[in-house]
Amino acid sequence: MYGGISTAYACGCCLRCVFCWVGLGREYPESVGKLHSPQEVIRELESVAEESGVRKARISGCEPTIGRSHLLNLLEYVEKSSLHLFILETNGILFGQDESYVRELTAFPKVHVRISLKAGKSKEFTRRTGAKPENFEIPFQAVRYLMKYKVSFRVAAMSGDPRIMNAQERQHLVSRLYRMNPQLLRGLEEEVVDPYKTTLLRLKTAGKNLDWSKPLHE
Repeated sequence: MYGGISTAYACGCCLRCVFCWVGLGREYPESVGKLHSPQEVIRELESVAEESGVRKARISGCEPTIGRSHLLNLLEYVEKSSLHLFILETNGILFGQDESYVRELTAFPKVHVRISLKAGKSKEFTRRTGAKPENFEIPFQAVRYLMKYKVSFRVAAMSGDPRIMNAQERQHLVSRLYRMNPQLLRGLEEEVVDPYKTTLLRLKTAGKNLDWSKPLHE
């Protein structure tokens, strides 16, 4: 997707998505590795980028915005680094709850946010993430804040997989994004579920059996 990128993975998340692919550090962050300082993280990201001949980095997996001061400190190092672009992947929950958090991102021009929407309707949001239905609106508020402060960002959604999101819900989501700003659809990244071991485990636990034998789109 990113054409070569140095990646760091976070632990812990505020959602419990049934199609999540990351390791069990999502549920048990205290049991995985150790906490790395912002200096250690940027040093490792730069090292991997240099070895791979790339100038892009990202934080993915779980929810990196949970550690606010740690993340902002890391972004300060990113701006001083040899990296050209830093992609911050997020579910948008903490950004949507606190406008000032998004405003702080304007100090980091190398940052590009990839905000992932999990559903097009509140009931489906709850079924897929375990969050309360009223929290469905929070990621959309995060999108509004990102637009307000002109932070570089792109929307991703679990709308490319009809086994997860049917055509009606997808249309509802697409229409809503269009009403917010038609430009949001130009770069919309429509995601599909991949059969990672942890994904299969979480789907099974949630009582969901996906058909992996047929192509998603005829």
